[in-house]
Amino acid sequence: MVRRVTSPAMAFMPDRGLFLSLQAIRRQLAAMPHDPYLVRLIHHATRRAFPGERLWTATESIEEPTVRFLRIRNREGCDVYIQPYAENLNAGYILLDLDHADPAALELMRARGHEPCVVLQTSPGRLQAWIRVSAAPLEPAVATAIGGQLARAYRGDLASADWRHLGRLAGFTNQKPLRRQPNGYAPWVRVLHTRVGLATHGASLVEAAHRQVTCTPGAAADQGQVDGIVRAKPGGGRCCAGRTQRLPSGRVAVQRTPAFLFPAPETIPLCLRCAGNWTSSACLSCLSFSSRTYGV
Repeated sequence: MVRRVTSPAMAFMPDRGLFLSLQAIRRQLAAMPHDPYLVRLIHHATRRAFPGERLWTATESIEEPTVRFLRIRNREGCDVYIQPYAENLNAGYILLDLDHADPAALELMRARGHEPCVVLQTSPGRLQAWIRVSAAPLEPAVATAIGGQLARAYRGDLASADWRHLGRLAGFTNQKPLRRQPNGYAPWVRVLHTRVGLATHGASLVEAAHRQVTCTPGAAADQGQVDGIVRAKPGGGRCCAGRTQRLPSGRVAVQRTPAFLFPAPETIPLCLRCAGNWTSSACLSCLSFSSRTYGV
């Protein structure tokens, strides 16, 4: 029989993987404070959730036994997901899945006051962002409306825009087979950016979403969704103020994208000023930007 001898140095050697996972989890949760969190484990092959409902506080989530348990399940093929939990409400955090977004989307979000509190790289070239829009819980319909508006504005995944969608927890690997790296290993979910606090224009997002879910479809004009009527040349056209609709007498109704997506006051009036001349350089410049960014 061969007896394995463990040196004292090896016995006290720190677990580097555990340390890195703890560090990543602490950084993510510190930027999106809440109690409790819902943590869910889903096996990538069976798509079944690991038994048990895990509602953990921030302190419980970063305890070594907890993280060791999650690391074991992750190695067994489970993806690790998390969501700030508020029972039948949204906790004020909106998840934006940016799998196919333009790399400049994050800078655009910051410029418009929709700054993420957490940005994760779930695999090379694929991001998830959490935006805190409210310190108070939100009704599901309001949170879903905000998620949908942000997903459309920044080319996020609309299927992930509902009010209770879970995002990945940093410090673990992405077990999806399609995300495997050329060397065959699963990529780590990494924290790219953290920022504590509400998005600058979070309140505007909430206010506009409230109006959206409470107004009736027939009251579009009364609610100001059709913001202006401008003259256009025959054949019509589109501008960065939004999609256009042909009306009698060669006029065009401009239905603007909700103003809360454009906090900068100079953004929308630019095309309203030059809409009478669709060939003006200012309008063409805005149209080019709008087409690339929003597909309008």
